[in-house]
Amino acid sequence: MDKEKEEQLLKIIKYSPIVLILFITSVLVFFLYLENKRVFLNSKEELEQKFYLQNADLIKDEVNRAYFYIKYIQENAENNLKNSIKSRVYEAHAIASNLYEKYKNIKSKDEILELIKVSLEKIRYNDGRGYFYIDDALGNKLLLPLDKKDEGKNFLNHVDDKGYAFVKTIVDTIDNKGERFDEYYWKNPVTNLSSRKIAFYKYFEPLNFAIGTGEYFDEYNENVQKRVLDYVNSIKFGKNGYIFIMTNDGICLSEEQKIVHTKYKMEDILASREDNIEAMIKIANSNNDNFYRYEERYNNSNIDYKVNKISYVKAISGWNWIIGSSFYEDDVNFEIIEMKKRLDSDFDINLKNILLASIILIIFLLIISFYVSKYIEKKFIDYKDELGSRQALLFQQSKMATMGEMIRNIAHQWRQPLSVITAATSGMLIQKEMGNLTDEFFVNSAKKINSSASYLSQTIDDFRNFFSPNKEKEKFMISHTLSKTLDLISVQLNTKDIFIIKDVQNIEVFSYENELIQALINILNNARDELINKDYDKYIFIDINKNNNQLKIVIKDNAGGVRKENLSKIFNPYFTTKEKTQGTGIGLYITQEIILQLNGEISVRNVDFNYNKEKYRGAEFTITLNL
Repeated sequence: MDKEKEEQLLKIIKYSPIVLILFITSVLVFFLYLENKRVFLNSKEELEQKFYLQNADLIKDEVNRAYFYIKYIQENAENNLKNSIKSRVYEAHAIASNLYEKYKNIKSKDEILELIKVSLEKIRYNDGRGYFYIDDALGNKLLLPLDKKDEGKNFLNHVDDKGYAFVKTIVDTIDNKGERFDEYYWKNPVTNLSSRKIAFYKYFEPLNFAIGTGEYFDEYNENVQKRVLDYVNSIKFGKNGYIFIMTNDGICLSEEQKIVHTKYKMEDILASREDNIEAMIKIANSNNDNFYRYEERYNNSNIDYKVNKISYVKAISGWNWIIGSSFYEDDVNFEIIEMKKRLDSDFDINLKNILLASIILIIFLLIISFYVSKYIEKKFIDYKDELGSRQALLFQQSKMATMGEMIRNIAHQWRQPLSVITAATSGMLIQKEMGNLTDEFFVNSAKKINSSASYLSQTIDDFRNFFSPNKEKEKFMISHTLSKTLDLISVQLNTKDIFIIKDVQNIEVFSYENELIQALINILNNARDELINKDYDKYIFIDINKNNNQLKIVIKDNAGGVRKENLSKIFNPYFTTKEKTQGTGIGLYITQEIILQLNGEISVRNVDFNYNKEKYRGAEFTITLNL
C-alpha cells in the first residue's frame, strides 16, 4: 500500500465515524416520523389480513383435523366390523368347546348339540342386531334364532338377492375345516330393503358343523356415523368455534347448528341460505379452494339482520356429508378495531421514546467514536508495520522453499538424459580409438545425444514457464495444467513409488495458471511427504469436474489422514507436524492465500474410502473455483 493511500485510509478511520454519526443525526429526525408512520399504516393493513388469515387457518385446521378423523373411521369401518363379528364367533366357539369338553364323556353328541344351541340362541350383541347360527356339512340349519320354524331345513341351494349360494360357502368352510369371511345381500327386516351383509364362519370340529354370525353393513355404518356425530358435536375451539355437518341435501346434522337456528324462524333462515347451501355443497365437492364467503340473513320478529360469513367446507365421500366451520366477519372486525386503537396509542408512545433515545445515543456515540477512531488509528499503524515485515518474510520463505523443490526436481530429471549423453559420447570415443566407429553407430549415438539435449531444453522451458512472473489472466485447459504440474514433480513421486490416480474432465478455465500450479504442487508435495514412509501401496487421487458453473478439484491420499485436533490449524502460517528441519509450515498457508486471490475456496477433511478392494483413510483437499 503506497503512502498516499495509507494517509487516506487513516483520515477515513479518524473522521468517518464522526461524519457518519452527524449525518445520521440530521437525516434521522427528518425521516423517522415519516418512516414510522408508513410502517404503522402498513402494519394496520397487515393486521387486518393477519386476523382474517388466522381465523381462516383456525377453521381450516379444525375442519381438516375432524375430516381426517372421520375418513380414518370411515375407511376402517369395514375392518372394524369384520374384527367385531370374528371375535363374537370366537366367543361362541369357545362356549361350544367348553360345553363339549365338559359333557363329552357324559352325554351324547346330539345332547351336547342341544346344550350348545340353548346356550347360543339367546345371545344378542350390537344393540340386539347380532345373533349366532349353526350349519352342518349338508347345508342344514341347526340353529337359526330369528326363524325357529326354519331350523332343521336344508338351505344348501339357497341363494341371496343376487343369486349367490352363500350356504355352499359355509359347507366348503366345514369341508376345509377352516374359517372365513363372506358377504351376501339379504333383505333387512328393519328397512325391508336388500342390504349388504358381512358374515364370518368358523368350523367346530367335535360336532362337524360351523358357527356363524353376520351384520348388515348399513346398520353398522349408521351406528358408526352416530358415534362420529357425537364426537364432532363435542369439538369446540376459539371463542365460539364449532364444526357443523350437513348432508348433500342440505339437512343439518350438527347439534350446534340446530341450537343456533332455534333462536330464529327456521323458514326464514332456510330461505335466505338456500343459494348459499347449494354453492357450499358445490365447493365442498370440488378440488379447489374450499373457502366460501357469503351473506347470511337472520329474520327475528322485529329485526332483519344480515351478516357476512366465511366457511371452510369439505365433502365426506361415501357418507353424503359436508363437514365445515365458519366465522363471522363482524367478530373479526371488532377485534381489528380494538387492535388498531392499541397500535395508535403504542405508536405515539414509541415515537417519543425513539426520538429521545436517538438523541442520547447519538451524543454517546460521538464521544465513543472519537476515542475508538484514535485507538483504531494507532492499532492500524502498528499492525501495518508488523504485517509488512511478516508478509515479506513469509513470501520470501515460500519462494525459497519452492525454488529448492524445483532445483531438486531439475536435478532428478536431468540425471537420466545426462547419463544417456555420457554413455553415447564414451561409446563413440572407444569405438574411434579401436578403429571400429561405424557411420551407423555414430548416427545412432548422435540421435540419442540430440534427443537427450532436447529433453533437457524442454525441462528448462517447463521450469522457466512455472517461474514466469506472468500476472495476466489467461484461458487454459485444466487437464493441461494438471499435466504441467505433474511433469514438474513426477520424478520425486516416481522415486517414492507414489501412484497418481486421475479422473479429470477437460474444462476451460480463465484465471492465473502459474498460481494454480503452485497451489497444486504445494498440496501434492504435502501428500508426498506424508506417504514417504508408508509400507503399503501409496496413492494420490486427483478428481477434477464441473458442478453448477464451479470447478471442483479434489486431491486425496491414503496416508492415514490428519489428526483431528490439527484439522482447524492446517492452513495457519508456520504450523507443521514435521521436524523443524523438514518443514516450514507455510506451504498450505500460501496455498490458501493463492486460492483466495483466485476468488476460490479450499477446505480439508479426513475421508475413509475403498480402492482395489482395500480400505484406506486419508486427507482430502477440495478446491472450488467459480468459472
